[in-house]
Amino acid sequence: MYRFSSVYLNPKGSPIRALYKHLSEPGMISFAGGYPDPQLFDVEGLGAASERAFANSKACLEYGATEGTPRLKEAIVQLMHERDVHTTPENIIVTTGSQQAFDLVLRVLVEKGDSVFVEQPTYSTNIQAVQAHQAQVSAVPVTAEGMDVQALERMLASASAQGEIPKLLYTIPNFSNPSGATLTVERRIRLLQLAVQYQFVLVEDDPYGGLRFSGDAVPSLMALASQVPGAQDWVVHMSSLSKIVAPGLRVGWAVAPVEILKRCSVAKQSADVGSSPWVQGIAAEYLASGRLNTHLGHICAAYGAKCRALAHGLRQELGDAISFHEPSGGMFVWARLTGDISAAELLTHAIARGVMFVPGEGFQADGVDRFTLRLSFATPSLEEVAQGCRRLGEALTAARAARSPQALVA
Repeated sequence: MYRFSSVYLNPKGSPIRALYKHLSEPGMISFAGGYPDPQLFDVEGLGAASERAFANSKACLEYGATEGTPRLKEAIVQLMHERDVHTTPENIIVTTGSQQAFDLVLRVLVEKGDSVFVEQPTYSTNIQAVQAHQAQVSAVPVTAEGMDVQALERMLASASAQGEIPKLLYTIPNFSNPSGATLTVERRIRLLQLAVQYQFVLVEDDPYGGLRFSGDAVPSLMALASQVPGAQDWVVHMSSLSKIVAPGLRVGWAVAPVEILKRCSVAKQSADVGSSPWVQGIAAEYLASGRLNTHLGHICAAYGAKCRALAHGLRQELGDAISFHEPSGGMFVWARLTGDISAAELLTHAIARGVMFVPGEGFQADGVDRFTLRLSFATPSLEEVAQGCRRLGEALTAARAARSPQALVA
């Protein structure tokens, strides 16, 4: 018998990846994955960037600095400046996707038994990441305007009275995965003030901020931190090119205080020595090409159309049986079934009819709400979105029929 660590004796996998086996089924329409639409990748721009990067083949094929190549870090500095975050290369570490950035932050800050606050609902993989570090996870509720900061204040006051202030709080403030919610400026300012008051690290995950297709942009927590005395010492900002360029690049980064970053660098050395210089070169060339803003305009228009189609289809096919907030960006709609049919029940009938989504329980630290579900509009075509909604309506009808007294007798 293998002597696994306690964390991995009975590990729970991703609720999203558990559905992948159904993707190969003929005609399956998936609202499940959080994948960008591959039809929207800037293949031409990335191909040209790849050729330019490989022109310096010796640098591409050799080991690179653990913190990231100087050229890519300078490109990220420029990108962050365009997002109103004024930083320097010394405050940046390049990671293999922002998922690694979060893992590094956890490794250098969190020990067994430490308190960590997360939004609820939040990204399922990062719930797993926190639990893998054997932290005590507390869930802060989310509304259509993002994290409920008043609820957080009450939680922090209670935690302080018990001497259990969280080491960090993890949030996705822009078009959150899965809720689609965007934290208001007022709530962001108050969140920064609370981080300073209680001295916990505020981890801002921002992979979707560039995907706004309606409304006005909201400054990131890191951009606003300069307005709150002392807040810049408590914010770690994570982002990546996965959702706005291509996930296959696996290029992410963290912007953070130097004392945190130098420890993340040591942690990264033992994890992978350093991210691929070859891929970093492609990313640097692509960012330097100036194509990103045009590309963002293209994909935001496409995702906006898909989001509106999904919202329309859900209202038309499911009506009052489902409630949801229509986001102004990102890739997700978070919905709730209003009757007594659970999301898991609906999913069984949905898969049988060739459509998938992800039940919401996996996005909750306590997993108690059985009636929520996440639908991603990013990958399906407009025609598939409409057809998928029709199939969801048929699945709901079938689920209700299976609950009827006649069906039980039969």
